[in-house]
Amino acid sequence: MKIGLSKIRERNPYILFNKWFESASKKEISDPNAISLSTVDSKGQPNVRIVLMKSFNEDGLTFFTNSNSSKGKEIESNTNIAACFYWKSIEKQVRIRGKVRKISAKDSDEYFSSRDRNSRIGAWASLQSKALKNRSELEKRFNSISKKYKNKEIPRPSHWGGFLIKPVEIEFWHNKPYRLHERVLFKFKKGKWVKSFLYP
Repeated sequence: MKIGLSKIRERNPYILFNKWFESASKKEISDPNAISLSTVDSKGQPNVRIVLMKSFNEDGLTFFTNSNSSKGKEIESNTNIAACFYWKSIEKQVRIRGKVRKISAKDSDEYFSSRDRNSRIGAWASLQSKALKNRSELEKRFNSISKKYKNKEIPRPSHWGGFLIKPVEIEFWHNKPYRLHERVLFKFKKGKWVKSFLYP
């Protein structure tokens, strides 16, 4: 049986990621920008949840969240993260390891102002990750804040903003028959990306 040569020729992982993401954006049913983001708490216990990537370039990948949430506090104490995209529609996966830092207040303000008005109110109403007695409590907070900012511009909460994932490793996985999958790993070393292949 012939396995065939690798079709992954790119030496820049961001170029390859862009190609795969464009393909997934055309075929994935919903949220091709969904990332499983893993952080670690103060006891060394990992946490994982889905966040939405809002942009990417060669500086990294950006998402937005409440910095008072569990993930926000975990990132503050430990900036090491792992993340994963999985696109079933194109049978491809991208795994990332790296560090996270906050983006500028200006960039966070710009994105916040582009959000739907109710989403901006929701950023104020949600005490993310804290105990909630019932849904009506959240509804009351939402309605109260909505009334407060009626006919007014809604400012960005200081505890809400963007984070940049700066990868140091990016692995590309492509499903192949007989579990002979294709895996290509990029590691950032001494200012450049080093490419290698992995056994499936």
